[in-house]
Amino acid sequence: MKSVTRSLRILEAVAQHQPVTVGELTKIFELPKSTVQRSLVTLAEAGWLRANRKDTTRWEIGARVLAVRPAALQGSSLYAAAREPMVRLRDTVNETIHLSVPDALQCVVVVDRVDCDQAVRTFINIGDTSPLHATATGRAILAHLPRADVEELIDRGLERFSDSTPTDSAGLRAELDRVRTDGYSVNLNQYRPDVCGVAAAILDTDDTPLAAVAVSMPASRYEPDRLPTWGRLVADTASEISARRRGA
Repeated sequence: MKSVTRSLRILEAVAQHQPVTVGELTKIFELPKSTVQRSLVTLAEAGWLRANRKDTTRWEIGARVLAVRPAALQGSSLYAAAREPMVRLRDTVNETIHLSVPDALQCVVVVDRVDCDQAVRTFINIGDTSPLHATATGRAILAHLPRADVEELIDRGLERFSDSTPTDSAGLRAELDRVRTDGYSVNLNQYRPDVCGVAAAILDTDDTPLAAVAVSMPASRYEPDRLPTWGRLVADTASEISARRRGA
């Protein structure tokens, strides 16, 4: 139990001081460097921590923390701003609505969901993660990140999840240009089989993407002729959430 308590305190310290080095944590806890390092590695292997992508000697919280934070998120300005517009969007399209946040360039994490009443509908657990390049929410966020971040993600390699996953770098760049122009992104079975989605980014005051809101539906209900309408509705919802959050 002593080691568990120590690891939790180290996790809390990383969250408070991130990105933080082993040396800085050693001074905070007055523990041997090897002890702190072991705890960091264990927490990283479990997904709670990860090395900072710009300085791998520094540590920060990982996707697992984001995956278990939805209950805490309910008190945040993002959750408060997003919930009502998400419900209205669900009522308009009668499809499942998701709110996702990015974990740097690692993934996007679903932090809220509003279900529809369709007998057959898409279902993604709150806390589930997915790659940025293969999903509508991920590409909505990518389209508003600096070009250097997009190139870094491309350099890591674009994993294929289906026959339609965008794994060509030039094709992904062109798709992100289209997302910026149209204001929304589209996923047609590119990550999960038979799942389609339309998403738009929620932006901070400096146009940094904070999250993305998406309409998700089974491929059997996707109608190309309705895409412009879905895209407008999702983009308008994202804009409303952005404005409500800024006014919070």
